[in-house]
Amino acid sequence: METSTSWTGVGTALVTPFKKNGAIDEALYRALARRQVDAGVHILVPCGTTGEAPTLTLAEKRTLVEIAIQESESGRRALVLAGAGGYDTREVCHAVAEMEKIGANGILSVTPYYNRPTQEGLFQHYRAIAESTSLPIILYNVPGRTGCNIEPATVLRLSAIDNIVGVKEASGNISQIAEICRIVPREFVVLSGDDVLTLPLMALGGRGIISVASNEAPEAMVQLVAAIERGDLATAQALNRRLMPLMQVNFVESSPGPVKFAMAEMGLCEAHYRLPMVPITDASKAKVLAVLESLEMKGHAVS
Repeated sequence: METSTSWTGVGTALVTPFKKNGAIDEALYRALARRQVDAGVHILVPCGTTGEAPTLTLAEKRTLVEIAIQESESGRRALVLAGAGGYDTREVCHAVAEMEKIGANGILSVTPYYNRPTQEGLFQHYRAIAESTSLPIILYNVPGRTGCNIEPATVLRLSAIDNIVGVKEASGNISQIAEICRIVPREFVVLSGDDVLTLPLMALGGRGIISVASNEAPEAMVQLVAAIERGDLATAQALNRRLMPLMQVNFVESSPGPVKFAMAEMGLCEAHYRLPMVPITDASKAKVLAVLESLEMKGHAVS
């Protein structure tokens, strides 16, 4: 089992490129994963929210994770943190077993959505997942999408389980994030789930980001996190100011709508989605284009 200290730095929540007919473009996904690894990203995260995971079959998820594993050279150049979450604990355990079987290095598991379990329900859900696998598990807390928040006391309880090694915190609640960083063991990794909060979260003791913006600018995000890690605040602030418009515009509409459009304008993929995701509006496209042009990214697959 990988140690928790491996799960630091920049993880990219990979988009899933689709063809016009709705099929996954496997060759393009391979190229996108390779681009991330070549840019120095530390963790590939297939089958998450940004990858439109709710629209993927388990077989498709297996394929995407297998490609990520191959392009990471079986975890030697980057770790593969496979998304496997949902509101049915038994189904999640089954998906986790599939990811373990094909060689994922760890699991990112979003909280149950829709059924809104209690804190005890969340604890039992994650304990059951942890007991079903030897893989390291990173909790994913994103209450704005799931309607379900893992409170700091519950994160602390879960951190006592050996193979629950960290949390991707996307609550947007800086007070909650600060409390989690304060109370969890030092070896328990707190990762930002919001690009815009990477700098403040790491200042509080977090160890990196699972990023959307790194789909577009992986090398710049690696540089940002490295600067924060080494205590170079001036460089980190400068990079943060430069990247902030990109981080913000990626959420001008529901993600991954804007980031896929941006990547299409950069020549990285086509802006095809699976329902219920649809193309972003013309007004949102104009905002994305303005940011890309200001950063000199339009038409260029920059690192």
